[in-house]
Amino acid sequence: MASVATSGQPEGRMTRAEYRLWVEARPGRFERSDGQVVAMAPERIRHTRIKGEVYAALRNAVAAARLPCEVLPDGPTIEVGESDYEPHAIIRCGADPLSGESLSVPDPVVIVEVLSPTTRRIDVSQKLADYFRLPTVQHYLILFADRVQAIHHRRGSGRIETRVLTEGEIALDPPGVSVLLADLYPRGGAMPAQS
Repeated sequence: MASVATSGQPEGRMTRAEYRLWVEARPGRFERSDGQVVAMAPERIRHTRIKGEVYAALRNAVAAARLPCEVLPDGPTIEVGESDYEPHAIIRCGADPLSGESLSVPDPVVIVEVLSPTTRRIDVSQKLADYFRLPTVQHYLILFADRVQAIHHRRGSGRIETRVLTEGEIALDPPGVSVLLADLYPRGGAMPAQS
């Protein structure tokens, strides 16, 4: 097991079982990346508002399309190799619902992350590679918190296709929904002035 630094955060690698035991007894937000614990900074209101809009827009799109899918906000993890990531929204499809006691989603179709200063490097590199290691993942959407902009990674024919969007519609097929980029941000994409 990893030793614990004076900061209270483990030093060294942890197994998934060790991490689950450790994180359950800690306040704050953490992820495990390649066996290492990564502390996530407290969220600014701007970040939280975007997460709420993403969840609502995806939930509405899935309901309008009458798909056998579920939209989950942040909380459950995605387990990939020696990493346990907590994305900001997940679309999972299938006839069999997950147990209410589940801590992770084994078969996500769409994963959404809102960039933050503490996890930006991992979000755009390691998570990108790891998420697409899961055969069910079709889309990985990265949203900027300081401007209306998204990077949409999509599984194509034997490759990952990437688009950068500042407006317009984002087609998430499969599972068969689309959302306007502006609808993923508060007030239809009008960003308040930074203080």
